[in-house]
Amino acid sequence: MELVEDHPYRYRIERHGSMRVPGVVFASRDLLADAEQSLAQVVNVATLPGIVTASYAMPDIHWGYGFPIGGVAATDVDDGGVVSPGGVGFDISCGVRLLAADCDRRELEPALPAVMDGLDRAIPRGAGPGGVWRPTGPGELERILEGGSRYAVEQGYGEERDLVRCEDRGAVADADVAQVSVRARQRGLGQVGSLGSANHFLEVQQVAEVYDEQAAAAFGFAVGQVCVMIHCGSRGLGHQICTDHVKAMDQAMARYGITVPDRQLACTPVDSPEGRDYLGAMAAAANYGRANRQLLTDAARRVFQRAAGIRLSLVYDVSHNLAKIETHTVDGTRRRLCVHRKGATRAFPPGHPDLPKDLREAGQPVLIPGTMGTASYVLAGVPGGDAFSSTCHGAGRTMSRHQAARTITGRELGARLERDGIRVRPRSWRGLSEETPEAYKDVGAVVAASEGAGLCRTVARLVPLGVVKG
Repeated sequence: MELVEDHPYRYRIERHGSMRVPGVVFASRDLLADAEQSLAQVVNVATLPGIVTASYAMPDIHWGYGFPIGGVAATDVDDGGVVSPGGVGFDISCGVRLLAADCDRRELEPALPAVMDGLDRAIPRGAGPGGVWRPTGPGELERILEGGSRYAVEQGYGEERDLVRCEDRGAVADADVAQVSVRARQRGLGQVGSLGSANHFLEVQQVAEVYDEQAAAAFGFAVGQVCVMIHCGSRGLGHQICTDHVKAMDQAMARYGITVPDRQLACTPVDSPEGRDYLGAMAAAANYGRANRQLLTDAARRVFQRAAGIRLSLVYDVSHNLAKIETHTVDGTRRRLCVHRKGATRAFPPGHPDLPKDLREAGQPVLIPGTMGTASYVLAGVPGGDAFSSTCHGAGRTMSRHQAARTITGRELGARLERDGIRVRPRSWRGLSEETPEAYKDVGAVVAASEGAGLCRTVARLVPLGVVKG
């Protein structure tokens, strides 16, 4: 596949075959070294009905279900544009939440072992059931699906700032609980307030470097400050919703005269009954994901307060697996688009009306989790950001979990991290080995490519002090 270099960190795949738009890839040659399969998916996405401008891919691109992970595509709602569950993924509203502590590393250090032990006990994780909150029944689960973080805060699991500093103020509108299957509800009922497994984590971090002091001050942290990062999503409920609606759309596409090069791109028009049903169910799953991170926040706060007398305040919470109806300028005209971001983070620029007032001048915080033993980053949206104001979401896998587990044992990796001063609390040694840093791209290179492509600017780099893993 020929990649045309438009300028550093931006490559183009010319339209060919049934592509309706070109492909645009933000990356370096090094980051694309093993991306042949995922670049083929960029081409496939470019065939979707109603797609506008380009089929985009972020620097952390890797192979996914239908869409590549790191894929962004927008379709024109009023011109037959479609919505595709594969453009969101199975872990709907998987995202990142960053909390800032009212202390620095020196103040935390004496209590850090007790904090990590407390988090180990308090944070449910792993592939199965278990959560910090067991809803009383289907009725309460429905209220979570409709209210997200707002409902959790109303029930005493947070504070008003948690909603102000959360995307969509804690809840996606238009959630339609009726479109969430019985099986999805069953899977979600026992997992409210849990990390899950795979690459999800809760990490105690230190702000190692600040590159934009004004933005960091607006966000609420400074060099040396302790932070907590939480990365998780909608667990089995979101997975089941994706499964259910891919099947429904696959069966419905013929009625709309839609053909796709890969059945994993099953889709229907946004304004079709199937499209509206999916968006309603997706919003419900997104609210579950927001509530999930809110409840884990409350659990972490209790541990920090009890073990060290330390308070945690929310910096921001943003998803990287969603489809949202947004208005953007395309060819000089404001158009209503369904923007799919799969493994890509919304990065609204300074002045955007959807940002909280205290963040509007700095731009939206963008939270980029790295890998254990390396670093994570805080970025900010910039004026004129491409790909419908989107950027990367993490390091991006280069190795399957099975391959990763063959390179190192969990105990060996745990010992290595401990030698580096990082306290590790895994649910299983196998799960730890699957997430070895060598299984991922260099997150620093991903961030540099994102900034070099003009998608964002770097605000700070955070390094791990302790990791809680599934």
